[in-house]
Amino acid sequence: QLDPENTGFIGVETFASLVHSHELPLDPAKLDMLVALAQGNDEGQVCYQELVDLISSKRSSSFKRAIANGQRALPRDVLLDETGLGIYKRFVRYVAYEILPCEMDRRWYFYQHRTCPPPVFMAAVTLTQIIVFLCYGARLNKWVLQTYHPEYMKSPLVYHPGHRARAWRFLTYMFMHVGLEQLGFNALLQLMIGVPLEMVHGILRISFLYLAGVLAGSLTVSITDMRAPLVGGSG
Repeated sequence: QLDPENTGFIGVETFASLVHSHELPLDPAKLDMLVALAQGNDEGQVCYQELVDLISSKRSSSFKRAIANGQRALPRDVLLDETGLGIYKRFVRYVAYEILPCEMDRRWYFYQHRTCPPPVFMAAVTLTQIIVFLCYGARLNKWVLQTYHPEYMKSPLVYHPGHRARAWRFLTYMFMHVGLEQLGFNALLQLMIGVPLEMVHGILRISFLYLAGVLAGSLTVSITDMRAPLVGGSG
């Protein structure tokens, strides 16, 4: 009725009055994002497909552009003034304001953040790295610069361009670390950055991204230094 010419667009004022008059049970955060999308086109109209994508939690290219544009940022005190939050939600809000520069990104992160399912991938990778390091440290009786130990390089997990035929090494080197400093730095980054990302984007996206970085590291070493062994999750 509001789009007789079937253009797929209606005015943002018309949409706002429609929402108000019908009391549609829509997420306020998603409504704010939809308004930001409407401000992104020349005529300030709401797109039907963008509404469908937003309600179904799909992040279309236009949606990504909208949240990336600082001119559409919401007031800074939107999240900061929200009261009645528990300790955990206040922590999530703190992380959003410390890391993300755009208010729209902060809102998206805050409302998309989920504790269920838990971030098992990053936690499992970090725990495995710690266990492997402790095992090799106890076995070699060496906790720093383990690569200088002759037995260390005999590990089936270490990647070396000379062992390219053993395909598992392209990934398993991420469980090996040369010392406490490297392990501590990587574990800290994985827990502080990887875990919050996994709680927003899910295990599939984050695991793919992480493993792609690991694979990129071993492939890069293969073409830049044929003599260099590779260990650690820094990739």
